[in-house]
Amino acid sequence: MKHDFTSVKNIYIICGKTDMRKGIDGLATLIQDSFELDPYSDSIFLFSGTSKDRYKCLYFDGDGFAMLYKRLDNG
Repeated sequence: MKHDFTSVKNIYIICGKTDMRKGIDGLATLIQDSFELDPYSDSIFLFSGTSKDRYKCLYFDGDGFAMLYKRLDNG
């Protein structure tokens, strides 16, 4: 499944430490409650945890949420 993210309106980088155990529902609730943003908007939300080598991305593509998880290697 490929998506073209070049036409996304906003990209939000969530500063601070996020609990990386949270799934889609937990991250969407965090976006709504803490930042008062709409997780269903045409936006990408980027999260990082305590370890700076792990990142999560949350995006609503129109019919459901997509969550991407990236772990960087040391080499």
